[in-house]
Amino acid sequence: MHGEYKVHGGKLVVADLEVRDGRLSDVRISGDFFLEPPEALDDLRAALERMDAALATAPTGAEAMVGAMRTALRPGAALIGFGVESVAIAVRRALGVAKGWRDFEWEIVPGTPVAPAMHLALDDVLAREVAAGRRAPTLRFWEWERPAIIIGNFQSLKNEVDMEAAERLGVTVVRRVTGGGAMFVEPGTAITYSLYAPAELVDGQSFAESYAFLDAWVLKALNAMGVDAVYKPLNDIASSKGKIGGAAQKRYMGGTVLHHVTMAYDMDAEKMTQVLRIGREKISDKGIASAAKRVDPVRSQTGLDRAEVIRRMTDTFIDLHGGRIGALSADEIAAAETLAAGKFSDPEWLHHVP
Repeated sequence: MHGEYKVHGGKLVVADLEVRDGRLSDVRISGDFFLEPPEALDDLRAALERMDAALATAPTGAEAMVGAMRTALRPGAALIGFGVESVAIAVRRALGVAKGWRDFEWEIVPGTPVAPAMHLALDDVLAREVAAGRRAPTLRFWEWERPAIIIGNFQSLKNEVDMEAAERLGVTVVRRVTGGGAMFVEPGTAITYSLYAPAELVDGQSFAESYAFLDAWVLKALNAMGVDAVYKPLNDIASSKGKIGGAAQKRYMGGTVLHHVTMAYDMDAEKMTQVLRIGREKISDKGIASAAKRVDPVRSQTGLDRAEVIRRMTDTFIDLHGGRIGALSADEIAAAETLAAGKFSDPEWLHHVP
């Protein structure tokens, strides 16, 4: 049995093994990583040798392997370019449990302009549809029908948003199900997408690791377009000219990860600071010299119009991970419309953290 895992920003880890009498056997760990002292490789192998295969393939198998390897590693051992978590992923892939992008048939849904509440409802509906097995893992691009502020699930509405300014400027304010910070968007100024991914795709990864892993494809797309984009823990995409975007996640019961990202294409920073209170304090560390300037790291660094950027992002995703262009079903749209008119338009939900 053979499994491989490429650490984002790190090295390749390879696991070769057999299963005999229900236990792992002849475990071999290799790769282009660095390890000191070299004998620590025997520690990793010994921790996994004879492990119950049923335990290794169980939902908690990655945690069990990580714990065993940490206990077995000699004091002072240095794992460089990889970690015990990546070894566990490679082993589980060898066992046919942990899966990669290409193990799934992805569907890509192009953006259609809808109201902000509808976007949030679609995220919830599609994540649950993937978890139920009624929808393939999906990448969905968003199009904004109107200006909006989308605040994080746990943010204080009063602290984050100047509601009087938002009303005066015609900016709709909604609250999403994921954590993280507030976003200000207008039609044509941002690039937003959601991934509805099976939990197996990030099996064995921490939340922090999964952010980097799920955003790796878009970094490659941006780099290919001339943007010096880098991942900045925990959840930012940044460049030398300032922050490009931020991600947020929610894990759904049943086995789906909702991972969505908003990137600035050509944003009006002056209007943003009128409607976002925190923006007035934080703007100095986002690469914006003046509130009167536009935040445009994607437009200015690529020289491409927004539709072309999205097209190239789509092409990169398909080249790396496969996929086909799809669409929302009538049932999904109807369910989202009901949820948008209910929960995501309910003042009680918006104000649940005053």
